[in-house]
Amino acid sequence: MAIFSWLLVLSIILYYFWKRGRPKDFPPGPRPLPFFGNVFQMGFRNPLKYLQKMGKQYGPVMTFHAGQTTMLLIRDVTLAKEVLLTKGTEFAGRPENPITDFTSKKKGIIMAPYGQAWKEQRRFSLMVLRNFGLGKKSMEERILAEVAHLIQAFTENMRAPFDPLCFIDRAVTNIISSIVFGKRFEYEDATLRNVLDLLHLNLKLSTGPWALLYNEVPLLRRLPLPHKTIFENVQKVFAFFTKELDEHKATFVPGEHRDFIDAYLDELQKPEKKGLSFDDENLLIVVSDLFLAGSETTARTLQWGLLYMMAYPEIQEKCQQEMDAVLGNNACLKCDDRERLPYTNAVIHEILRFSSVVPLGLAHAPIKDMQLSGYVIPKGTAVVINIHAINHDESLWKSPNKFDPSNFLNEKGEFVKPEAFLAFSAGPRVCLGENLARMELFLFFTSMLRNFQVSWPDESSAPDCTPQFGGVMAPSPFMMSLKQRQQK
Repeated sequence: MAIFSWLLVLSIILYYFWKRGRPKDFPPGPRPLPFFGNVFQMGFRNPLKYLQKMGKQYGPVMTFHAGQTTMLLIRDVTLAKEVLLTKGTEFAGRPENPITDFTSKKKGIIMAPYGQAWKEQRRFSLMVLRNFGLGKKSMEERILAEVAHLIQAFTENMRAPFDPLCFIDRAVTNIISSIVFGKRFEYEDATLRNVLDLLHLNLKLSTGPWALLYNEVPLLRRLPLPHKTIFENVQKVFAFFTKELDEHKATFVPGEHRDFIDAYLDELQKPEKKGLSFDDENLLIVVSDLFLAGSETTARTLQWGLLYMMAYPEIQEKCQQEMDAVLGNNACLKCDDRERLPYTNAVIHEILRFSSVVPLGLAHAPIKDMQLSGYVIPKGTAVVINIHAINHDESLWKSPNKFDPSNFLNEKGEFVKPEAFLAFSAGPRVCLGENLARMELFLFFTSMLRNFQVSWPDESSAPDCTPQFGGVMAPSPFMMSLKQRQQK
């Protein structure tokens, strides 16, 4: 009898979850499994294939369940722009996410909810970045100085095939480090290497199954399960940032800003800032946001760029021919050269499109009940833009499913940027460092190709361009061979 009672209770629970499905009057979508939603149907290894299949079945906007969390998944560029631009403010919120809310304390810029505190931090951060050269000649010079270090590191390691990511990762990180901390790190620096390893690992863990369990099962949160690693890593990274902050406080001179931290410390001393969102904790979280956003995606995009150049040597050669013809022996590259290098510029944008490094962007949420495509979307609902699907939409691109720079070229060979290109998002939540990322991608990529011929070291196999999904889309680790170029 007891067994029968337990089976009855279990059946009722399963029936409840089974019938629960999607909320009334929500877009269609695959039926969720009890408790787990659609995540196991989707898989963690490469969920984009499943989402692509479901998108074709259910249309441009569909309901998806991550555990018990209901979200909207949008794969239509018109609806995406309605969310990001037309109704950008109304959809500028962030949905509840217990694990990231705990680590970020809902502060900073990236994961902070839409509101006065977020506006203050974003406005101030953008102002300081501009003061330190964002989009200006001084920033270009800062990047080119780091480019020289990267080219030197490549030259010293080119005697045998090597993995380029460790050097690219540290070079890109040094740009944001010079802005935030006022200094760069040597590529061999163990502290920098350890911090980057922790950031990479946390990005992967935060989108994995243990993070999902933490979000969905409150009873498990206090148990010594693998999600604890995320919090331990956060503490280690923040210990690094705190050490930098303490060193700045010891040498800080009001009104003299060596870097972002100095500018923030100066802001803390202003009487009119009392009672606003400026404090040491917010400073550390903003620094963490800048550090992560300013390194991970740009480094991964450059990593993809080198892999694609090995996979498509004819495209690499065409870039080099264009640069040789336009720039000649001019050793000094400038961002203004983009206009004179339409093919190379198209290649860089095609790397961004085809790799879709952040394939699902960051989830938005309406700050009040909203209408979208005829549906009522309740306040706080997770709304996800499937950038990967938009980047491979057959109705939007000349060659959606292959690496083809002509996606960004017109019939005259001039560079054009289609409206469907959303690599940096758009609207109120647009990437804060878009201009910086564009400068870095152009100057690093062109400098590498001007100096070296990159090639796949294993003649018995082809480059593996299969992406690994883990917060960002990254290629499998690979080795690269270099040959010094004799520029014409």
